[in-house]
Amino acid sequence: MSGIAPDAIPFDELIDAQEPVVMEALAGDWPLVAHGREGPAAAGDYLKRFAADRPVTAFIGPPEIGGRFHYDADLTGMNFTAERMPLARFLDTILAHLDDPAPPSFYAGSTDLDIYLPGLRGENDLLLDHPAFSAQAPLASIWIGNRTVAAAHHDMSNNLACCMVGRRRFTLFPPEQAANLYPGPLEPTPAGQVVTMVDFRDPDHERYPRFREAMAAAQVAELEPGDVLFYPALWWHQVEALDGFNAMINYWWNPVPAWIDTPQTSLLHALLSLRDRPESEKQAWRALFDYYVFGPSGLAAAHLPAHAQGALAPMDEMTARKLRAQLLNRLNR
Repeated sequence: MSGIAPDAIPFDELIDAQEPVVMEALAGDWPLVAHGREGPAAAGDYLKRFAADRPVTAFIGPPEIGGRFHYDADLTGMNFTAERMPLARFLDTILAHLDDPAPPSFYAGSTDLDIYLPGLRGENDLLLDHPAFSAQAPLASIWIGNRTVAAAHHDMSNNLACCMVGRRRFTLFPPEQAANLYPGPLEPTPAGQVVTMVDFRDPDHERYPRFREAMAAAQVAELEPGDVLFYPALWWHQVEALDGFNAMINYWWNPVPAWIDTPQTSLLHALLSLRDRPESEKQAWRALFDYYVFGPSGLAAAHLPAHAQGALAPMDEMTARKLRAQLLNRLNR
């Protein structure tokens, strides 16, 4: 999409379509983008104007990883280290290696804008006044580094990714491609999310034959500074920063209240309680989940009087607290 005004993002259309969309130059007038066009040093100096006096978590990898933050060879640890340092020093470290032919890899991801760069959003921000954001405020983060690769993973939130400095490439996959992406261990993970085991730059098709199917379903978004990419929750995405100094701002949100629990908790409990049961039982439970969870939200309570609906009634904060207490009691017995 092109020609969209920053105060006229078609959120209804984006959310209904449930597909990635690039909104070209939507943030092209932001000062951070303008400083980035002057060069990495100007962008770094601009960010340092807002940097709070508190350390960020910096991922640092040797030149041999080629920017791809991932596991070590035997999956017992990571191929990088994490170091705490002031944001201004992290920026200077990246800038000091700009001319290296094979620099170390530097990456600080998901850094809360309001905490670590207070005031930056006063000059660089989206107008997010749609009803989709009424349940909970979007979380604004910044991602800074050099030429890095965030291996394909999924997030539980919708995302607006604003390319600020340097170019980025997103390779996106719909949720049903999960099995074809060969997810790694649930833990540990490189940065909190399960990531693909496939190295997109040199895929081992013998070991990961279904990856060809994933790539056939992939969508690739090439972002220039000022472009904004929307993609829905649970879409897998690999993110490549293509220049020697890169910065991206993103906004995460879910259209549900904060007291609604994360489905990841349910997934872990399902591994404990369902996965290793006989196939016939699993299919029976699938029918019950369709009835209580994945079907129409009011179906299971429709034939019951209001006073008897309990947890089947529309969820509110008090009901959520009661359910959480019941679960904790059952898990701890």
